[in-house]
Amino acid sequence: MTFADHLIILPVAIPALAAPAALLLMRRRWKLGVAIGFASCLALLVTALAVMAQVSGGTTLAYAVGAWPAPFGIVLVADRLAAMMLVLTSCLGLIALAHAVITRADRKGWHFHPLFQFQLMGLNGAFLTGDLFNLFVFFEVLLIASYGLMLHGQGAARLKAGVQYVVVNLVGSSVFLIALGMLYALTGTLNMADMGLRVAEVAAEDQGMLRVAALLLVSVFALKAAVVPLHLWLPRTYAVATPAVAALFAIMTKVGVYSIIRVVPQVFGESAGAAAWAGAPWLLPAAMLSACVGFAGVFVARSLSEQAAYAVVGSAGTLLIAVASWSAASLGAGLYYLAHSTLAAAALFLVADVAARRRGAFGDSASPGPAFADRSGVGLMFMIAAIATCGLPPLSGFIGKLLILRSVAALPDWGWAWSVILVTTFFGVVGFARVGSTVFWKVRADCETPPAPAIRRADLAAPVLALALLAALAAGAGWASAYADAAAAQVLDPAQSAAAVLTEAAP
Repeated sequence: MTFADHLIILPVAIPALAAPAALLLMRRRWKLGVAIGFASCLALLVTALAVMAQVSGGTTLAYAVGAWPAPFGIVLVADRLAAMMLVLTSCLGLIALAHAVITRADRKGWHFHPLFQFQLMGLNGAFLTGDLFNLFVFFEVLLIASYGLMLHGQGAARLKAGVQYVVVNLVGSSVFLIALGMLYALTGTLNMADMGLRVAEVAAEDQGMLRVAALLLVSVFALKAAVVPLHLWLPRTYAVATPAVAALFAIMTKVGVYSIIRVVPQVFGESAGAAAWAGAPWLLPAAMLSACVGFAGVFVARSLSEQAAYAVVGSAGTLLIAVASWSAASLGAGLYYLAHSTLAAAALFLVADVAARRRGAFGDSASPGPAFADRSGVGLMFMIAAIATCGLPPLSGFIGKLLILRSVAALPDWGWAWSVILVTTFFGVVGFARVGSTVFWKVRADCETPPAPAIRRADLAAPVLALALLAALAAGAGWASAYADAAAAQVLDPAQSAAAVLTEAAP
């Protein structure tokens, strides 16, 4: 067995080792602890790219941890979709960490870097796990780390939103565990590939319980994805979080969407009886409602960070419109949009922070303030991020929405889907234009210009990098959309994954 055969476990192992190392070193050697964080993120990015190179040809990698074969042991599975999420997480983690260090946000508490690494470990584990119980475990790892990161920097607003965030997620975790218990009682396994085979054998008298368990599971994923009406926890939480943390949290809702994409075709496909395509009748209406509520929030938001938080809800809704039809074309379009919307949301949070740091007491509120340093440059960055988020040309948001519109055109409800996407785009444009013109164009004459940030212009690096990745995603749209289409086709072929997991998993 070669080193390449063990690559699949490194996205979990690297941050798992980096977190305690950073924890032990931070108090005596702060810079060394920070260096460990950066080294971990860079190693994760290299590993994720290597895993993507291994699976880009259509191979599904399965790794049995501890030599216990599936379905009895823990198995990690990497295919095109998992590799894409690993690369996206690595890029986002590196950008968020750079912004936290440059702006010294990481110095507002001793445990930022260990928690950051545990957050990456939970995210990567959720994208790689091949069984539902370990999906629950990695959910808990990333949530526990996010509780600490959410409260990082302290403050009454963060504490209030943090309590709400913790309570909502504890309820979600409890429902998740109940659903797992019901599914294990019915199928005798928690391995997703194995459950997908056994679910077809559930007795007729247990079909009702199977359907309830499936709906509970999908509801938990919808809660994580902030699908309306389960979205109320997100805007307040993300808007008051430390900006670098909020940028990393941009991928948290995508974990919920990823779980729906991963679990429903694999476990609750055509052969799942009463649980077949669980939640499908409600997914499209909920997705359209989420897009409407999200971009309505963008329209009326009172600050740049609040706009970014509502944009996360709206983009999740747009993404799920593509997912809801469960066709390869629409799912591929959705996966391209998933990568775009994650980077766009992160860019918005970071631009909101650099604006707030320059406006003094006015922060990022949507009200006229003083003429602040780098106003033109920061305003240009906000405009680019807003264009990307709304889906206007020439950035990747436009391509993503165009792909979604084309892919859903053959569906019975295409008129509703088109109307929602186009109308919400319009409301997003107006909302961002309103707030942007107020913050970056209008100036109050009775205000003194606040002093420039101590680290002048260095804090622009992370948002510039996020915007550059959006531009790269647009420039490489041909390759990226082809990869997303191939990933979607692979996800909708659960037999391939089952064959790899149940017959080939070996340490």
